[in-house]
Amino acid sequence: MATATTNLYEVMFLIGQSTAANLSGVLEHINHIVERSQGEVVAMQKWDERRLAYEVDKQKRGLYILLYVKLTGEAVGGFERDCNLSELILRTLIIRAEHLTDEEAAAFDRRTDLATEAKMRAESGAADEDHGRAMATLGAPAQDEPEAVEDDEELDE
Repeated sequence: MATATTNLYEVMFLIGQSTAANLSGVLEHINHIVERSQGEVVAMQKWDERRLAYEVDKQKRGLYILLYVKLTGEAVGGFERDCNLSELILRTLIIRAEHLTDEEAAAFDRRTDLATEAKMRAESGAADEDHGRAMATLGAPAQDEPEAVEDDEELDE
C-alpha cells in the first residue's frame, strides 16, 4: 500500500469586509477547514485589505489572507469544496507551491500578528458599539407619549 505524499500549497482567501470584522472567527473557520482535510498549516498571514475591482456577493471591499498548507493530492478536492461551500469565504485560489521549500514558506508565518489584529478588531468593535449608545440624538428631545385613552363606545360596537 503506497503512502500518500503531502505537497505544499499556496492558498489565497478573499474574505468580505463585513465578515472580516470578526477576524478571529474567520481564522478559526479556516483552521477548521484545514483540519477537516487532514492538512497542516505551515504559514498564514494577512496579505492585504483593499477595494475590489468589481463587487463579489455585494461586497466592495475585501480582506486577502495568504495560507501555506501541506495537503495530500487527494485531500485538495475536498479542501476546495469546503472553501467553496463556506459562507465566510468569498473566493479561494489554490496553487501548488513548488517554488518554495517548507522553510521558505514558514518564513511567511504571521499568525501572531493576525491574532493580535483580531483582538484589536474585537476591542474596536465593542468600543464602537459603546460609543454609538452614548451619542446624543439630534433634533428635539424625546418626549413621553401620552397614554392612549380608550373609548368605551368604540369597544362596544
